[in-house]
Amino acid sequence: MIKIGVKRLEKADFEKIVFQKEKIEIDEIAREKVKTNFEFLEQFSKNKIIYGINTGFGPMAQYRVDDNQQIELQYNLIRSHSSGSGKLLSKKCTKAAMLARLNTLLQAYSGVNNSVTDLLAQFINNDIYPKIFRHGGVGASGDLVQLSHLALALIGEGEVNYKGEFRNTAVVLKELNLKPIDVKIREGLGLINGTSVMTGISILNTLYTHKLLSWSIISSVLINEIVKSYDDHYSKELNSVKHHKGQQVIAESMQNILYSSKLIKKRHDVLYNGKENNTKVFEDKVQEYYSLRCVPQILGPILDTLIYSENILEDEVNSVNDNPIIDHKNNNVFHGGNFHGDYVSLEADKLKIAVTKLSMLAERQINFLMNDKLNKILPPFVNLGTLGLNLGMQGVQFTAVSTVAENQTLSNPMYVHSIPNNNDNQDIVSMGTNAALLTQKVIFNSFEVLAIELLSLVQAVDYLGYQDNLSDLSKKIYSEIRAIVPRFEKDSSKYNELENIKNYLMDSNINLI
Repeated sequence: MIKIGVKRLEKADFEKIVFQKEKIEIDEIAREKVKTNFEFLEQFSKNKIIYGINTGFGPMAQYRVDDNQQIELQYNLIRSHSSGSGKLLSKKCTKAAMLARLNTLLQAYSGVNNSVTDLLAQFINNDIYPKIFRHGGVGASGDLVQLSHLALALIGEGEVNYKGEFRNTAVVLKELNLKPIDVKIREGLGLINGTSVMTGISILNTLYTHKLLSWSIISSVLINEIVKSYDDHYSKELNSVKHHKGQQVIAESMQNILYSSKLIKKRHDVLYNGKENNTKVFEDKVQEYYSLRCVPQILGPILDTLIYSENILEDEVNSVNDNPIIDHKNNNVFHGGNFHGDYVSLEADKLKIAVTKLSMLAERQINFLMNDKLNKILPPFVNLGTLGLNLGMQGVQFTAVSTVAENQTLSNPMYVHSIPNNNDNQDIVSMGTNAALLTQKVIFNSFEVLAIELLSLVQAVDYLGYQDNLSDLSKKIYSEIRAIVPRFEKDSSKYNELENIKNYLMDSNINLI
């Protein structure tokens, strides 16, 4: 059981709650703060003009709403903005969004009462997933459309996915003896005004990217072992004089893995041994291609970008991203724009670009394995069958190239794609939700490319007979991939096997950095 509401919510908590399905409990201190904040708003809002309580929304804020219609106003907001379209958010993304929203409300600046936060916690603990659509949010007045679909379920309307099927929300809540919330004062606005969807998805993206980086390191290690590369390009001495933490961490990870390899050559033993060498044209390369030799320099900035993004996203998920802010400590209500998603949108785009570069590195390494004229040690397309008759990995290379090309196109930033809307009230927006979702698409694409590379690598290991000489970790990964896809010489369809490898990569607990 993880207590939330007092301590800072971190990405590790998302890992436990979203992926491992640990239960949560709202800290009593947080519940008391929420109660105090709500009671303050009840008193403070009397005889005052406060946006979203006794005014319309957005450009209609100039219209006053009568006291006897204020609750209807909140329900109207939720229902009218439950207008998403397209594919649905995954269960994991939905739970991450709910967790992010709950944590924001527990900061006690949104004027909601405990029935709202309590029911939201019940949704998380009982794996109740509101039907939330991918299309709809522009990420400036928060994730208005997506969070409205969440709020719709909390008022007992719409549909939720429970135990694998979508059903009427009211029926599911009745079965679980849960009562829909009775909206009070500004709880419609308090539920939908914020960055929780884009932030929750983006935090999941960082968790996936950590795995991607680990698998990219492993793939890069394996390909360096296969070609019996020299050891100095990932050495501490070389990488320590480039003053970037990410590069040094990647290099150190490679050092730790390759320490046990019997295939890596020491440049000192081969070329610096003092023996006379009058060779005019070297058959073996003195330096490897960039995609093998420059791994720390390529993956290093990706790691640095990831770490920076994690810090920004953790700050966001522990922030108050509502409007207005109900500040019972200072006895005031402050109007502004904390719902604006620019911090999240920019980090999503940066991470998307970084992950695309990772997939480009994998594609170049795949190309090296496929092209016998480059590697000079493997048959074309790592073909273990009869050349000409069999095709080896030729077909899957097309898939890798196509997928990386899609990543490159998707990497155009959403952050600068603002389109004014809402009668120009929202005249500059973040598109943060779109940015987060496109980043996730790029990440999942990259797992597909790495699955192709790893299958190619184990085929290469088998052809060369290097199984017993690999590093300890490489041997382990080789065995696990081979348990999914045995050595093959004859051609067969590979789509199911690649999907199984992709799932293995995504579900693993690998963590090298």
